[in-house]
Amino acid sequence: MTINVDPRTLKYRVDGMDCASCASKIEAVVSRFAGAEDISVNFANQVLSFKLDEARTNPTSIEKTIKNLGYGVVPLDRTHSNRAEDEDDGEDRAWWQTRKGRLTLLVAGLAVVGAALHFGAGVSERWAYMPAAGFGLVFFGRRAWAGALAGTPFSIETLVSVATAGALAIGASSEAALVIVLFLVGELLEGLAAGRARAGIRSLADLVPRTALVLDGDATREVPAGKLAVDEVVLVRPGDRVPADGEIVEGASDVDEAPVTGESVPVSKSVGARVFAGSVNTTGSLKLRVTKAAADNTIARIIRLVEEAQAAKSPTARFIDGFSKIYTPFAILFAALVMVLPPLLLGSDWPTWIYRGLALLLVACPCALVLSTPAAIASALAAGARAGLLIKGGAALEAIGHAKTVAFDKTGTLTIGRPKVTDVHALGDVSEARVLELAAAVEARSAHPIAAAILERALADRLSVKPALAARAIAGKAVEGRVGGKVVLVASPRHARELGALPAESPLVETLEREGKTVVVVTLDGAAVGLIAVRDEPRADAAAAVRRLSELGVSSVMLTGDNSRTGEAIGGALGLSVKAELLPDQKLAEIANLKALGGVAMVGDGINDAPALAAANVGIAMGGGTDVALETADAALLRERVGGVVDMVRLSRATLGNIKQNVAIALGLKAVFLVTTITGTTGLWLAILADTGATVLVTLNALRLLRFRPEGGRR
Repeated sequence: MTINVDPRTLKYRVDGMDCASCASKIEAVVSRFAGAEDISVNFANQVLSFKLDEARTNPTSIEKTIKNLGYGVVPLDRTHSNRAEDEDDGEDRAWWQTRKGRLTLLVAGLAVVGAALHFGAGVSERWAYMPAAGFGLVFFGRRAWAGALAGTPFSIETLVSVATAGALAIGASSEAALVIVLFLVGELLEGLAAGRARAGIRSLADLVPRTALVLDGDATREVPAGKLAVDEVVLVRPGDRVPADGEIVEGASDVDEAPVTGESVPVSKSVGARVFAGSVNTTGSLKLRVTKAAADNTIARIIRLVEEAQAAKSPTARFIDGFSKIYTPFAILFAALVMVLPPLLLGSDWPTWIYRGLALLLVACPCALVLSTPAAIASALAAGARAGLLIKGGAALEAIGHAKTVAFDKTGTLTIGRPKVTDVHALGDVSEARVLELAAAVEARSAHPIAAAILERALADRLSVKPALAARAIAGKAVEGRVGGKVVLVASPRHARELGALPAESPLVETLEREGKTVVVVTLDGAAVGLIAVRDEPRADAAAAVRRLSELGVSSVMLTGDNSRTGEAIGGALGLSVKAELLPDQKLAEIANLKALGGVAMVGDGINDAPALAAANVGIAMGGGTDVALETADAALLRERVGGVVDMVRLSRATLGNIKQNVAIALGLKAVFLVTTITGTTGLWLAILADTGATVLVTLNALRLLRFRPEGGRR
């Protein structure tokens, strides 16, 4: 009887996997094992994960094969939240303490000894440099052989091994040694650059303090932040970093959320407000109820999502990977033809053309080309996360930059998402403050959004609000109560007209309603004494964001289910076109029409806009770190700022430009050295220097994206 066992997900840290070429090699090797599926390789984070049917393949055999390729393999079975405390994590070691660093120093030392023997003691070049070249050949030859057996014969190690062996065979051992040293230096620099990109993400984890003050009655005790349990209450003093996602249960303060969301201005927080781990409490003491364990707090989820995004290949990266699989064997064939055809057909000198063919093998190394896209995307995703722009993968990043149109939802996206009082008009002998005071008294115990807006305005104006007596709601029409012995009604204009408190024609009401505002009439003992208008107001930066998008050549449109009058009023104020009164299926049809004209990015609140977000080329959720914003759309704005869309477009276009520059550097240098190698102008050591140099230039160019800063922000 056959027993079916569900595949188990395995995850490893692969030490030394610092480039896209390494990642592709490991992915190809693992895919050849029976029962291995859903393989994900993230060179930016040095993590390999896959599902494995252990009834068909033992994990140990996969680990052994990867080690034979020259990489370290460490199982990961702990959460990322405590990874920074992992003693085996090599990220904090100096470069000379790493495996690559020690190997580079050893071979370079042997090469220096060889130079001393050759120039100082007169030892022949062939034998003086043989130890350095031979040691490197054995090291890379073993890796090349292991790769060939595992199904990846056309690896960079194969090219270097063949070139080194050929150079030794024709007596050019000094150049063979130099090839090994330069290649090792290139790999070392590649690893250091990749480590810097990883540090951009790891720095987010460092925002969470190591310890927290847990309240036990009136006493406090210090515990590791990673051990905090949900519902525990912690004390956060002024100047402290918040140790966990939570809800304020006592106190009020201004909280600096810039480290998490990139928000440049501290946000006022009081009882009931949510706060994020890693933000900074600036003024008052807070008591906080923990709502998320360390492994699930906002920062941990951002890190996890960005690392998963880095593992996802963009369309450009997939194309280059496919191209390199054809390019490398073709380049080897071309180098072989260069070695044999001139001597056979033209009677040229065999050693000369063998030498040039070996140099071509090194020129053909695809490292810089394969690295050109993923290095840029990894840096961009890390920079975006640090600026409050969470983009889930290279495909989404590229799509944002290619978008011709950005479609916005209205409520909660272009607008704040809750109504605010915009106008207060007195109609009788009472003052505007008295009108607001009467309305607030009647609405004091109501949960209606208009009631909340009136109460918020009354409190902001420092009015004395005492709840009305005998308050009651008249469904869909009004709220009634007694204030100072008189009957106060807060009613819709229609109901006020029915009662005779408002004339049939009211120009002021009509003007306010044409502006997209909702008007309520305040009556006192049956006589209208005032009007209050409320509206869900645009976000402070919405108009500027729409204007900046237009300057970038991206058109904007509002898609809303709200009535045309309100939609046109908001759209007119912001300077964008409006499609109003849209049902969900009509929104999808509008997205389809826009897609026919070019790429479309849809921006919504991540809840009721899910279908439209999914239908667009890229969906961007607006939400300050909410679960929905982080888990649903292709990208999320962690700051409640429409300008974040502009920043995403800028970051995407900068990345696309960076990728083009990287490809030009990689292919341009190869084209130059292809010509100079065939003509004999450059030899082996310059060929490997060209490949190493291209790889370093591509990596350094990609790292420039880490300097990206959002517009109008201090980060």
